Amino acid sequence: MVDVLNAVRIGGASSRQEVANHTGLGRAAVAQRVSDLVDIGLITETGVGPSTGGRPPRHLSFRIDAGHLLVGYLGATSLDVALVTAGEQILARCSEPIDIASGPDVVLDRLEMLFDAVREEAGRPAGQLWGIGVAVPGPVEFSSGRPIAPPIMPGWDRYPLRERLTHRFRVPVWVDNDVNAMAVGEWRHGVAQGHKNVVFLKIGTGIGAGLISDGRLHRGAQGSAGDVGHIQVSDDPSIVCRCGNLGCLEAIAGGGALARDGERATRDGGSAWLSQVLARSGTVTARDLAEGASHGDVASIELLRACGQHVGLTLAGIVNFFNPSLIVIGGGVAEAGDLLLAALRQVIYGRSLPLATRSLVIARSSLGDLAGLLGLATMVLDELFSPELLPIWIGEGRPAVLAMELAGRG
Repeated sequence: MVDVLNAVRIGGASSRQEVANHTGLGRAAVAQRVSDLVDIGLITETGVGPSTGGRPPRHLSFRIDAGHLLVGYLGATSLDVALVTAGEQILARCSEPIDIASGPDVVLDRLEMLFDAVREEAGRPAGQLWGIGVAVPGPVEFSSGRPIAPPIMPGWDRYPLRERLTHRFRVPVWVDNDVNAMAVGEWRHGVAQGHKNVVFLKIGTGIGAGLISDGRLHRGAQGSAGDVGHIQVSDDPSIVCRCGNLGCLEAIAGGGALARDGERATRDGGSAWLSQVLARSGTVTARDLAEGASHGDVASIELLRACGQHVGLTLAGIVNFFNPSLIVIGGGVAEAGDLLLAALRQVIYGRSLPLATRSLVIARSSLGDLAGLLGLATMVLDELFSPELLPIWIGEGRPAVLAMELAGRG
């Protein structure tokens, strides 16, 4: 039944014949499974298509009004939540600044309040609440839904996030790393559609990668695949990362590193532009560097170019090892302009093998801050309709029966 449902939901099959072509199933098997899915309320038949000689085919479509989802994207300094239909359309959304270092009780109290707020804003959304997806800016053991030793999230280590939200909302909950969510969002809804091997690199406060391998998100054995921000790229003992190690890429090229080096340039008298920024706002950001570079500030130009070169060297190693067809660059620092992207491209194409880069495309994220929310919605739906989990709840017709099953895995 899963294959037929997903042929309609994801594959775009709109008739029994197209489902048969998509799945390889016989006509009788397709007819029986479609009938079961119609009875359950996950597929609907709407109108008829043109005849090709026999009876006109009935149009099949996934019931996007059968359920809705709550998704919450936690960044280092912001919280973004949305109510999303089963068709992955955002009905209501709310964002506000947070400090992830405030700890799980403070942050999750606010997350739960915003979940209630978007449900109220949407009025009475169609269908049942099917599930919740949450992304956090740190390593997550996907099987248990718990953050594991996240460097920038004090107090969150092994916090029972899934269990808390399950108890509060009585629906199944999935938790993943923030960059994985963004990678899935771009892959299913953005610039990475149609690619089977993709690296999504987020350059923000931290640096991380999401990997799409042969058309599937690659989490690794425990869920920590793609944590490239903590690859050592320097032996300088003065460069200490938030994870406690020396010379990590994040500590050299992340948003915090750019702010640190920009402020250093003001103290050294190397940038009148950045000195004015620091005096006016009390800090220097990647956007300030981009604006400074556009006005010809030499220090800003050099800092962004150096950032692109450091990240490019790491990505060149990934390209040689993984051989993606597409690299997507996202995150706040990635919005700093073309200078950083140009430096990054130059190093990747210069340091990777010719065969690995022959068809390689390097592009900026097309979804921006929507990538994480849409990726979470996709993740929740793919889990709900997976061969492992669909049989558990489909007989009841309510994904809520999965809630305690998943919570017990923590």
